[in-house]
Amino acid sequence: MPGDGDEITRVTRSKDVARVSYDKLSKWYDLIAGSSERKFRDVGLDKLGVGVGERVLEIGFGTGHSLVALAQRVGTSGKVYGIDLSEGMFQLAEARVRAAGLSTRVELARGDATRLPYETDFFDAVLMSFVLELFDTPELSIVLRECRRVLRRHGRTSVVALSKKKGLAVTLYEWAHAQFPSTVDCRPIFVKRTLEGAGFQVVDSTEMSMWGLPVDVVVARKALS
Repeated sequence: MPGDGDEITRVTRSKDVARVSYDKLSKWYDLIAGSSERKFRDVGLDKLGVGVGERVLEIGFGTGHSLVALAQRVGTSGKVYGIDLSEGMFQLAEARVRAAGLSTRVELARGDATRLPYETDFFDAVLMSFVLELFDTPELSIVLRECRRVLRRHGRTSVVALSKKKGLAVTLYEWAHAQFPSTVDCRPIFVKRTLEGAGFQVVDSTEMSMWGLPVDVVVARKALS
């Protein structure tokens, strides 16, 4: 079984399969995964340190909880943008933002993070929570390079992700991912190493655990070339 090597496993399901899967899952996502992911997502939000007047992007916004929190933090002078592959997630997130009375502070898009539809040097901060590990290995650097492109000078990102470390839980999870790639559709990655390889400088890292699986919350700044 995979799990103890120095390589991360591949993501073999297609983007179309992922889109359909999350469209179907969207109505049940908070019930299935929302409560278990919330505390990690909140740590990532807090460590990003978003302030009034900032322009922030969330990649893979899911059902929209973080969008609401970010919109509250940027105030009326800031703006929150979000991009997600799933139409079902888009609809739920849009409804949640509207119910919170924050629609004027949030702009949502459907799309692929390997091709972000935003200008260069546009954002102060980028948030990804349990999203980066959904991308296949060759796409990790592409997504982070796009993040680096759209971030302003000294802009920062907060990444919450399953972390590749030795242990039985990771070995079993990677086995399940290999056997059921469309259901267990993500896998642990080397979070800090991947960020640094894409031109980011890690400034803060917190190790956590979810059901025995290691989770890293990493904040990194756009390194100047």
